[in-house]
Amino acid sequence: MGYQEITADSNPDRLRTFTADLLNDVRALELMLEGVMLESDAARVGAEQELFLIDRAGNPARTAITILEKLNNPHFTTELATYNLEFNLDPIPLDGNCFTNMEEQITALTAKARKAAQECGTDLLMIGILPTLRKSDVGFDSMTPKPRYRAIDDALTRLRGCKEYEVFLHGTDELYIRHDSMMLEACNTSFQVHLQVDPKCFARFYNIAQAVAAPVLAVAVNSPLLFGKRIWHETRIGVFQQATDTRQPNPHLRESLSRVHFGNGWVRSSVLEIFQEDIARFRALLSVVIDENPFEVLQQGGVPQLRALTLHNGTVYRWNRPCYGITEGKPHLRIENRILPAGPTIIDEVANAAFWLGLVHGIALETDDITQLLDFDDIRRNFFTAAREGIDAQFTWVGNKTVPAQTLVLEALLPLARKGLAACGTTLTTIDRYLGVIEERVVSRKTGAAWQLSSFSALKSKVPQGDCLGSLTIAASRYQKEGIPVHEWPLASEKTTGDMRSHHRLVEHCMTTDLLTVSPDDPIDLVLSIMHWRRVRHIPVEDTSHALRGVVDYRSLIKLFNGGYEKGDSARPVSAIMQTDVPTANPGMSTVDAIALMCQKGVTCLPVVQDGKLTGIVTQNDFMKIAAQYLEAGLGSELKQPGGSEE
Repeated sequence: MGYQEITADSNPDRLRTFTADLLNDVRALELMLEGVMLESDAARVGAEQELFLIDRAGNPARTAITILEKLNNPHFTTELATYNLEFNLDPIPLDGNCFTNMEEQITALTAKARKAAQECGTDLLMIGILPTLRKSDVGFDSMTPKPRYRAIDDALTRLRGCKEYEVFLHGTDELYIRHDSMMLEACNTSFQVHLQVDPKCFARFYNIAQAVAAPVLAVAVNSPLLFGKRIWHETRIGVFQQATDTRQPNPHLRESLSRVHFGNGWVRSSVLEIFQEDIARFRALLSVVIDENPFEVLQQGGVPQLRALTLHNGTVYRWNRPCYGITEGKPHLRIENRILPAGPTIIDEVANAAFWLGLVHGIALETDDITQLLDFDDIRRNFFTAAREGIDAQFTWVGNKTVPAQTLVLEALLPLARKGLAACGTTLTTIDRYLGVIEERVVSRKTGAAWQLSSFSALKSKVPQGDCLGSLTIAASRYQKEGIPVHEWPLASEKTTGDMRSHHRLVEHCMTTDLLTVSPDDPIDLVLSIMHWRRVRHIPVEDTSHALRGVVDYRSLIKLFNGGYEKGDSARPVSAIMQTDVPTANPGMSTVDAIALMCQKGVTCLPVVQDGKLTGIVTQNDFMKIAAQYLEAGLGSELKQPGGSEE
């Protein structure tokens, strides 16, 4: 759950003191490993469940603080945004009842959270990225008001040397945005599974976890949409890595790692290698006053908390992260799998966990050293290929062979996972239940990401994008509550739009962002041609920095022709006829206010401007389409402004 009392601290003396405490913790852990003081005879599993809070239209709902107050339960805690929530499962033995117990506890805690959410007029959804998220949802006003989160953001900004974050990802669509905080990270939710391992076997099990990361991710992908763009099948991976990246461009090809990373080599013998490398590579983001001397605690026969180490480790986001912890007074090591997205259903999540845990143990039965069979560069490349392509990925596998993910999982990895689970004492019935879900999902190629993309494709030509994404989200919520594994889900329907009003509440829900623009120096003939080719009536005019300079609409051209069109007029610059005194909207403006502004100014379009840049356009025709939807649905009264006046 992390340390919530942390505050921002850029004081070099305090950071230096914290770094000294961090080094002491690592040296103390080294003594504990040499003295065989860490628990080695227990295998436990734990998990952290992150989720989104949504309103009845499927939009993010900022109700986390109120819900936590209602729950008053130590299993639940905050996440970065006030529309996210997290709960933690109790550690359980990895035995025959492990997965049944895991499913039962997730179900029970989800039911508690849903009841509290519904008392607040909201609901919850387990999904990697919420389809209905908009860029306006990732501002500071959505950040959970805990000092820890603002402290991390301030520290990342300090290391970057600027406030601007960039995310550039390419899939079916392209996403290239700039943002002023780490809040883009709040777009992601995951299901993080922890495996406690014998310290003597840590390197062996960790390397296996790295090797199987790609195929496990390929079958679990559930995050293909962000801000209405179709990016990777598991877009979380790319967004998280770029949203917290503190690196700066270097002209001399200097190599460096993002704080979110897969790793850059096999572990040779000990967990210490990872902790030492992360301390060497990544400066402390935060500091707290450490009142524990780990060496004195060890001398007195106690168990040190190693608080500095765990705090620093929590700010380096390896996809498979080593963790030090204490359970029932006994220190231990575990591997935290941060790869898996939240959802699509509880049974899908537990099946993903069973596949991963079974596969790690199954391969451990078959080989002493996975590093002799696979090249690290290949397994890292496999991982990002899985994030981009999901079950359609092709992997480089043992023997340097290229194997389709579907073939690899069905023919090689599922049998190994079965062996691994059986060796852990899992009953055949339990193995069949959870690995059967994986098998059916892989055979049908219906991952959560595939379902979202297919539903999006089926809907996008029938309804506006806001309704399309809302339908997707409401359908996912419905099927999740029914507990149907995702490979059995029917596609989302346009009938599952939830509360239509929320889909069109803001300008950003309605605006067009695929813009056709001209510059002030372009010839008028270019405007005429674009209007004719694309059947549009408004062309924004922008300069090379994307600042709005004006608008040319069909009325401007009518005036030109009525004034006596002469040969050569079409070669005149756009600046000669463009309107420069143009009312504008911003993405967060309400649609009611936008319509009122258009009526007041007597215009038929509003360019949408944010931070001085042209980001979209909304037109009279856009609002007419929405009005038609309302009338068709019998919701004409919803077009009224607050107070009952007709717009």
